[in-house]
Amino acid sequence: MQILLQRVSRASVTVDNEIVGEVGRGFCLLVGITHRDSETEAAWLAKKVAGLRLFEDDVGKMNRGLDDVGGGILAISQFTLYGDARKGRRPSFIEAARPEHAEPLFDYFVEQLRNSGLKVATGLFGADMQVEIHNDGPVTLMLERNSAE
Repeated sequence: MQILLQRVSRASVTVDNEIVGEVGRGFCLLVGITHRDSETEAAWLAKKVAGLRLFEDDVGKMNRGLDDVGGGILAISQFTLYGDARKGRRPSFIEAARPEHAEPLFDYFVEQLRNSGLKVATGLFGADMQVEIHNDGPVTLMLERNSAE
């Protein structure tokens, strides 16, 4: 499971000209799921995201978390994170989980974030989404948890 996390001043996702999810200050998460992932990886990553301290304190150090700043999360399923472009000009997405595996696992991940007390908005799984991200900093992290870890 991979997550591209961006600290944002705001972010939103639009489907058919309608905003379906938005967040002010917080994190935008692009979440990639592979066929080997399970609830174990999803729970570990949800705990990791919920505990990250990426907001500045009074002396300018990244020492505050989402709960300290009243931040929220916009989580968006992103199968293209598992795209492999090493060969040819068109990426292969063979490592990305099929929707019947990815959607329930994405929902479980979101549930774990909400269970930690965070406000979480989402995109619409499988939809053609327009995502607007206002990266703050910029601060961007790639988080990954493999089933073998």
